[in-house]
Amino acid sequence: MLFLLPSLLLFGVFLFYPMVRTVYLSLFLTDSQGVPIVFVGWENFLNLFQSTSFQISAKATALFVLYTVPAGIVLATALAILANQKLRGIGLFRTMFSATMGMSVAASSVIWMFLFNPSIGLFNRILAALNIPGVQWLLDPQYALLSVSIATIWMNTGFAFLILLGGLQNIDQSLYESARIAGVSESYKLRKITLPMLSPTLFFVTTVSLINAFQTFGQIDLLTKGGPMESTNVIVYSIYKDAFINYNVGSASAQAVLLFVAVLVVTVLQFKIGERKVHYQ
Repeated sequence: MLFLLPSLLLFGVFLFYPMVRTVYLSLFLTDSQGVPIVFVGWENFLNLFQSTSFQISAKATALFVLYTVPAGIVLATALAILANQKLRGIGLFRTMFSATMGMSVAASSVIWMFLFNPSIGLFNRILAALNIPGVQWLLDPQYALLSVSIATIWMNTGFAFLILLGGLQNIDQSLYESARIAGVSESYKLRKITLPMLSPTLFFVTTVSLINAFQTFGQIDLLTKGGPMESTNVIVYSIYKDAFINYNVGSASAQAVLLFVAVLVVTVLQFKIGERKVHYQ
């Protein structure tokens, strides 16, 4: 217990107390300083469920998770399999694929802001070269969430790639040797050896990616600020706006509690359903 005490103190101050305080504040109306004034019970939650803005935020969050997590996992897995080949100069490609880990969200967002720029951005220049009308990537509600999702996939690929590459390198090579002697195809080895043996790592990366996707904030704030027309107003950004712009701490706390419950449910389902397909041996 003595050795655990420093960690318990840190978790208590920066995790457990804020969680309890958030649940407490979600049951009150507060002033502009976040001080509870009137106990309203579940009224903040009922108002959220009746709020069109919150419904849009919940939909944007769900779409954002669906856009980023599966595509990010597939891309990182493909890059990890490619980078696991024993070829001359493969270390350079491993460095390139994992380079996004070394960049902050702010720096990455600025790069993508220029790429999406409707006047000087690379993407619209490519469209112009193909005689296709330009797109208002971050200003059109039809494309804004997808554009932010593409940037997020790029930002998160480095982490998932490194973890998956480590998982690939821990697979027993004798399995591939036996498969080579048996004369099976590469696709068979991928389906029957690589993916089953990589499943614990894939399970971990998927779980972490899901949690991170629900908590995304930085690139939303820098690229779109929740717009246009709230099309990218994910729940975390909605919490930020209610708490620090509108000074409605009670509503923000209620949204934080709902987000926590949503992440908890998704994580539990991931463990209940996803772990059945995990092969640890």
